[in-house]
Amino acid sequence: MPASRSASDAPVIFLLGPTASGKTALALHLANHFPVDIISVDSALVYRGMNIGTAKPDAEALTRYPHRLVNVIEPTESYSAARFCKDARAAIDEIMSAGRIPLLAGGTMLYVKALLEGLSTMPPADAGVRAEIEAEAEAAGWPAMHRRLAQVDAVTARRLEPGDSQRIQRALEVFRISGTPISTLQVRDRRMTDFPFRTLRIGLLPHDRAVLHQRIAARFDAMIEQGLVDELRGLRKRYALHPDMPSMRCVGYRQAWQFIDGEIDAKTLRESGIAATRQLAKRQMTWLRSMEGMENFDCLRVDLAEAVTSRVKSFVT
Repeated sequence: MPASRSASDAPVIFLLGPTASGKTALALHLANHFPVDIISVDSALVYRGMNIGTAKPDAEALTRYPHRLVNVIEPTESYSAARFCKDARAAIDEIMSAGRIPLLAGGTMLYVKALLEGLSTMPPADAGVRAEIEAEAEAAGWPAMHRRLAQVDAVTARRLEPGDSQRIQRALEVFRISGTPISTLQVRDRRMTDFPFRTLRIGLLPHDRAVLHQRIAARFDAMIEQGLVDELRGLRKRYALHPDMPSMRCVGYRQAWQFIDGEIDAKTLRESGIAATRQLAKRQMTWLRSMEGMENFDCLRVDLAEAVTSRVKSFVT
């Protein structure tokens, strides 16, 4: 960032959207037209070796357009919103110091919210409480656990799908440890972050959701054809993985794991993978619509690249 420019004048661009909305292609297009460096905002792209199921840009693209926060941890490790905030701010500072513009592109909206608004103070995980919840879920099922959550935290339950086991478990865990709904803690204890930069927040939302669903199906079919199952087999040979790890809960890998273990057949792998991806896209779009300051573009419009390029040009000049 030039010395004459204050932090409040320094531009930062966000390019956000649901899966299969064309974020990667558009980010690379912008990188060809502006002095931007890309920072990934994706909780799955952080894992090394998980390439097919995460739709990670290929090696050639990553060489030509380096992405920060891609391939940073092993699949046996975990990555948090707090770590993302730390890593993203470091990357932003580095990019600005080189006189370039940070472009944060991805679909993990929680990371964006944490970066812009700060993180809430939450009780640490409790292995005993978590095991208790998992045992109850095994007996009753996650939809039943979702109903239990609704009894103590209706706000959180309304924004979670009944099958979103990871977030339902955490919300119940927080309530049982603290006696306070996680939604209350998120509002009451939020520590506001210092994000002093001038931002352009572009959202990609489909005007016709049915077309996005077609894209999702086509992309999942391509992942299967490219070798998603074999990729996971290789990962299981190289690492001591189990299905409850955050990496293995990623959409696609969770279903491929069940297929490898003989729990589902190839048809169910495809159907459940596509359904889970559609549910992910729905959650991402819900997040996007609730975020302040977004300028949304129809990701299906023919002139999307030209329209977004024009908007970015007016922002950075």
